[in-house]
Amino acid sequence: MKKTIISISAVVLMALMISGCAKVPQVELDAAKAAIETLKGAEVNRYMPAEFNALQDSFNEATAAVETEKSKFFLTRSYKEITEKLNGITASIEDLKTKSEERKAQVRDEVQAAITEVTNLVAENKTLLKKAPKGKEGKAALEAIQNDITVIEASLTEVNTLVTNGDYLTAQDKINAAKAKATSIMEELKAAIAKVRR
Repeated sequence: MKKTIISISAVVLMALMISGCAKVPQVELDAAKAAIETLKGAEVNRYMPAEFNALQDSFNEATAAVETEKSKFFLTRSYKEITEKLNGITASIEDLKTKSEERKAQVRDEVQAAITEVTNLVAENKTLLKKAPKGKEGKAALEAIQNDITVIEASLTEVNTLVTNGDYLTAQDKINAAKAKATSIMEELKAAIAKVRR
């Protein structure tokens, strides 16, 4: 009788131990990691860095929490909250991809508008350059301005190539720099022409 009670107790204890031993949510970890890699591939990390970094931080926290749970006594381990967090990361992938595509399209449109604006500024600067005073000191300054205009035109070509390749953020940085330079040249030329007219 004692042997039977001991055997039953051992079986019950083993059953409790097995049921209390939570499994690491490896499938969810792998899915969340794959989701983050997919987002990188879609350039979400470039077009929506704050959101992407928050998701990456959330994944890192979940990974750290898994390690913390692993170090606990096996009967007290619980991966429920971690699993929910990982499932949330995986579920948010489509929404973030959509928002990133919208942001990408917005940047592309801004770049296209800036290309038109800079092209017009260059044309206007060339017209102003012809009207600028060509005195002894002015000649060197005008040559420098002509060189700057040539650099801006080269920038426009480079920006168009970047747009064709889909690198809208780099294109935006370059076109904004070209726009600032073209605007500065225009102000300089207008000031020089106005000085002569006085």
